[in-house]
Amino acid sequence: MPEPTLLLAMGAMLLAIGAFAGVLAGLLGVGGGIILVPGFFYAFAALGYETPQLMQVCLATSLATIIVTSARSVLSHNRKGAVDWSVLRGWAPGIALGAVLGVLVVAQLRTTTLQVIFGGLALCVASYMILGRSHWRIGSEMPGGLGRAAMSPVVGLLSVLMGIGGGSFGVPIMTLHGMAMHRAVATAAGFGLLIALPSAMGFLLTPLPAGTAPPMTLGAVNLPAFLLVISMTLLTAPLGAALAHRTDAKRLKRVFGGFLVLVALNMLRKALL
Repeated sequence: MPEPTLLLAMGAMLLAIGAFAGVLAGLLGVGGGIILVPGFFYAFAALGYETPQLMQVCLATSLATIIVTSARSVLSHNRKGAVDWSVLRGWAPGIALGAVLGVLVVAQLRTTTLQVIFGGLALCVASYMILGRSHWRIGSEMPGGLGRAAMSPVVGLLSVLMGIGGGSFGVPIMTLHGMAMHRAVATAAGFGLLIALPSAMGFLLTPLPAGTAPPMTLGAVNLPAFLLVISMTLLTAPLGAALAHRTDAKRLKRVFGGFLVLVALNMLRKALL
């Protein structure tokens, strides 16, 4: 049984991480996973759990939280009629398939490799946040047929490799194909649910060697982290959304993109040095 002081320290760190992720998710319209994964990693590593399986726990736990936050977000956006259900239905099978493939890939990799993957993909996401322009287009409508069949599993796979929902990859794809930003954000919340549900279920069935995961981890999902983070993100996301109406969203996204570059580079530094 872990010492009470260790459990208290872990609980305090997780509450702070959840609060920060919730505010950013509401403020910037990005999924909390891109903050939760490095947050979990640094918190658990500081508590002595920097093992070859640690990134699996971080990815799995982040995706489990996204089930709750994405479901809440989809319901909220749907009440406003903002979700494009035709896109969601068309892309659902491929995204879910990619998510399942992602679980299988993550189960075979260790922390160092997953850190490199997370860091590299995070740099791509950050670059788009900093450099992307609202008028950029590569098409006038969402791909169908072979284009959709090729792209949708990639969205699911890459999202699981980062432990994030559908926003970081889904929103750019939709806006680059002519969808309005608010509709893209709403529909991407549905992408998050399609990614998180099958992947979290798969990670619950992923066994880890004894002593390699933080206390009370089921499969690869840490239950205290899941519960504490969910409780905080549900409280603080509305605060972030309220702040978003008083701030310059474009400037904030670029600032967050710069912050994400630092997070990604530090993750790569820890993996490669």
